[in-house]
Amino acid sequence: MTTPIADLCDEYGDAVRVLDGDFTSYGGVVAFDGPISTVAAFEDNSLVREALAEPGGGRVLVVAGGGSSRCAMVGGNLAEMAAANGWAGVVVDGCVRDVAELAVAPIGIRARGTCPRRSVKQGLGDRDVTVTMAGADLSPGMWLWADGDGMVLAAGPLG
Repeated sequence: MTTPIADLCDEYGDAVRVLDGDFTSYGGVVAFDGPISTVAAFEDNSLVREALAEPGGGRVLVVAGGGSSRCAMVGGNLAEMAAANGWAGVVVDGCVRDVAELAVAPIGIRARGTCPRRSVKQGLGDRDVTVTMAGADLSPGMWLWADGDGMVLAAGPLG
């Protein structure tokens, strides 16, 4: 990513949507961007693992986890898998764990917080559906940018 998101906001105005909320950067990469893919799952990361096991092609996986703080949806093993498979980033509306491992993983990771407890694995949830989180509707194929200033979303790539 070469353009800071503050500059994207200045240049494109209402064509970009600032995502609300307190998301913390946990990954070894602070600035990332790409088209999004989504998982909607509450306290079950089976579909997150399934998605990150596939070639990422520079995409950003958005995990609509309902903001749960009772378990982690992504940890060190999934972060390494995601990086190895070419994902640009993972954004979790919920928690992550293995913070020391995430900090050195070569991928962008944003989440609401941390929890040492793992999620259940029952295969529940939906993939590549429109999700609502951080004050916005996010659909597969939309574009997300993240850097030290926060995260923004647009219908597609800009410029």
